Amino acid sequence: MYKLGAKLWAEFLGSLFLVMAAISPIILFHQTLQSSIGLAVLADAVAVGWILFALIEIFGPISGAHFNPAVSLSLAFSGKLKWRYLPAYILSQICGGLVGTVSSHLMFYHQNPTLVQIATVTRNDGAFASEMLCTFILVFAIHALVAHQSGKLPLVVGLLVGGQLVATSSTMFANPQVTIARMFTYSAAGVRPTDGLVFIGLQLAGAILATVVWRLLFQHSRSRENNV
Repeated sequence: MYKLGAKLWAEFLGSLFLVMAAISPIILFHQTLQSSIGLAVLADAVAVGWILFALIEIFGPISGAHFNPAVSLSLAFSGKLKWRYLPAYILSQICGGLVGTVSSHLMFYHQNPTLVQIATVTRNDGAFASEMLCTFILVFAIHALVAHQSGKLPLVVGLLVGGQLVATSSTMFANPQVTIARMFTYSAAGVRPTDGLVFIGLQLAGAILATVVWRLLFQHSRSRENNV
């Protein structure tokens, strides 16, 4: 059993490398290699999916590998995370994500000497609905995989996130700490703060809705079957 300090470091590091996986491929492909934005997004989906799989395998046994305040909130509601741990988890995730943004910029500092910049990329209209749907399916999938004690959780979540990244209009943020981190990048992976705040509200709403639906439709049905 790991102590809280180890759990928080795991959340910090996992969030850091997750944000790097989301930002760095866009800078590399779109701005360094001068590829089309479509190819850059495809590369981003591969990177995020593969790296998220690895991060969950590495940090899952330590902290649960949330890397996402919406996931942590949902698991707290479900009794799988102690409420007193929730603020520290979220703070570690946000700090890790911000360091991830700076780290991505640092790797490309030779071509753009900027470490932090307020993002200007507009993401609105359909992207708002996309974020609620993305977060819903992510949180719902996590609850289902945990309940089924699936040994494939890292693989399924990695494939789900990578696939949704190229299957949704918002490119699958589905994560408040990633959204905050991407408010401070000059890359095309960014989101302007006004849109980002709406994203966060809808991500939390999607997570809460997924938690309620899971408990009402599946957890309740399962408990009734066990009583028969």
